[in-house]
Amino acid sequence: MAKADAADFLVEIGTEELPPKALRKLEAEFATQLAERLERERLPHSGISSFATPRRLAVLAANLRAAQADREVEQRGPPVSVAYDRNGRPTPAARAFAAKCGVGIDALARTKTEKGEWVSCRTIHAGKRAADLLPAIVRDALDSLPVPRRMRWGSGGYEFVRPVHWVLMLHGEDVVEASLFGIASGRHTRGHRFLSAGELRVDRPGDYLRVLEEAFVLADFGRRRQVIVDGVRNEAASVGGTAVAHDDLYDEVTALTEWPVPLTGRFGDSFLSLPREVIVATLTGHQRYFPIEDKQGRLMAAFVTVANLESKAPDRVRDGNERVVRPRLADAAFFWDQDRKLTLAARRRQLADVVYQKGLGSIGDRAVRLAGLSIAIAKQLGLDPADAERAALLSKCDLLTGMVSEFPELQGVMGRYYAIASGEPAAVADAIGEQYLPRFAGDLLPATTTGQILAIADKLDTLAGAFCLGRKPSGNRDPFGLRRAALGVVRISVERRLDLDLPQLIEKACEAQPVADSGSSGNDIFDFILERLRAYYVDQFGLAPEVFESVRVRRPLSLADFDSRVKAVSAFVDLEAAASLAASNKRIANILRQAGTDACEPVDAGMLKDAAERRLYEAILEAKSAVTPLLSTRAYEAVLTRLSELRPAVDTFFDDVMVMTDDESLRRNRLALLSGLRALFLDIADISRLSIG
Repeated sequence: MAKADAADFLVEIGTEELPPKALRKLEAEFATQLAERLERERLPHSGISSFATPRRLAVLAANLRAAQADREVEQRGPPVSVAYDRNGRPTPAARAFAAKCGVGIDALARTKTEKGEWVSCRTIHAGKRAADLLPAIVRDALDSLPVPRRMRWGSGGYEFVRPVHWVLMLHGEDVVEASLFGIASGRHTRGHRFLSAGELRVDRPGDYLRVLEEAFVLADFGRRRQVIVDGVRNEAASVGGTAVAHDDLYDEVTALTEWPVPLTGRFGDSFLSLPREVIVATLTGHQRYFPIEDKQGRLMAAFVTVANLESKAPDRVRDGNERVVRPRLADAAFFWDQDRKLTLAARRRQLADVVYQKGLGSIGDRAVRLAGLSIAIAKQLGLDPADAERAALLSKCDLLTGMVSEFPELQGVMGRYYAIASGEPAAVADAIGEQYLPRFAGDLLPATTTGQILAIADKLDTLAGAFCLGRKPSGNRDPFGLRRAALGVVRISVERRLDLDLPQLIEKACEAQPVADSGSSGNDIFDFILERLRAYYVDQFGLAPEVFESVRVRRPLSLADFDSRVKAVSAFVDLEAAASLAASNKRIANILRQAGTDACEPVDAGMLKDAAERRLYEAILEAKSAVTPLLSTRAYEAVLTRLSELRPAVDTFFDDVMVMTDDESLRRNRLALLSGLRALFLDIADISRLSIG
């Protein structure tokens, strides 16, 4: 493609302040949607770049072709025998086809295929200009953005994530004429809301970033974020500390600024007596500030804020931020002092007055359900349930405190502090603090056994309540966080090796719900959890789905046991004998199914006439004797390794023995032999489901 046939294409949508937590996703999706449509419309380019600030979304397609390439289109008409008579003269069918193609009879060609010879017509379709296609491409891309709730403004009925104020659209030096959201496209953008005035002219897409930077806007999200990261770290280091930050906070602050300027502020040392989590939540959640800690990991009475402008009086900006944060910390200190005047246990009676969820009783009712489940879980683990029961009964009391009312994200965390202040045992307090873990994918798991018990009880009650109300997740919608709850059960059970009879616990959770259950919720919940287990294995370890299914069909009751089986089958797949034994098991399963039997009838050793079947019988007896003690200790990998030694006897049997013989008694005995062989593997998994090539 000649250079003159292509030029950079730039589109920018200028808006009112976009939602900061959604900005990165909107930016990425705009670029993705635009790229897909350019490819669909056959407009090649050499790469896509995207930009986003609080007031704009923009995409640049480098070296975008000026027009689609011309296409040769072949249309096939009637067979030659139909298009021409015996004398070679065109028939009405040929004339009609030529008229349809818009050409004369002489322009028709002939195409030979395996099925015969046909009349055809080849025409050249001229490619459309990019300038004619781009308005619809951009409009469709914007309409496809994942915006759950669109805004309307003015009287035109237009909808977008925020009201739109300008549209820039350039292909090379030329404006792409379009009308989006009732606004005519042009070559002008706008700079920083306070540091720049009026419109800014962009002569060509390559000037875009420079023009904006001169107007105090860093349009590149990644570059702006790095400026913030470096600035925050430098500011924290200047006072001898390290910033307490996470990626989400950096992303959010980046999405709130166009010209970031980090500054350090301070607050009174007296506030350091507050729990660390309270100070961090006050600074990060309310103010989007970065707390600072010293080399020992203790919080300092300082923070870093990121201003959205370069002020001539930075001390005034600093003072303003300090004046904002001090009252918020003072409020937190007030809640901290007031909340401790009442023990958690003293708040229990008030839980009965707070509705948990319509149809599921009060929060007090839920605490009682959690206590019952926690007792059941502890007993299954062979533990004294006293601490777990106590932790469950007090687990939701912090919801009634002023601190949690102000900082909902601290529920559980503050419950632990208040439990300690109330003189509760350490195991109870720690469990209350761990009950919601893991809160998200990759989050920490409860470290204490009592915390693990309460966390599983909490998640099973959540699942049971929603399923009994008929509120299963559908599609991408999961307003009750049921997938997260199920994954939490999976991770705690598997990674902490909790050997629990999960169906039994689910049944107990369903029976305790104050709503009638159809009776199928227990199985539905177990299957729902198993689906999360499948996703866990696939996402975390790349497990082959067939390995998972080979274990799932056996429906182990314990997820820890399920995990041991999956690991054993995964190791078995790598054995030299695996492919042959998997194929043999599949063959055996088919034979037994066709014979209408899968029961393990006793084998009559006296009827074993063939040497190959006698050898297989002896090998099965030896293997069963060897693996029985291994099965009792769940040494599944060792079991399958031992069973892999059956391969020679199995192969010889199928080479030398006719199973479906006409002699009925002999046939039944051989089927019983195969059924016994298959049963050895089914104690762990159905390896007939494996495809090992």
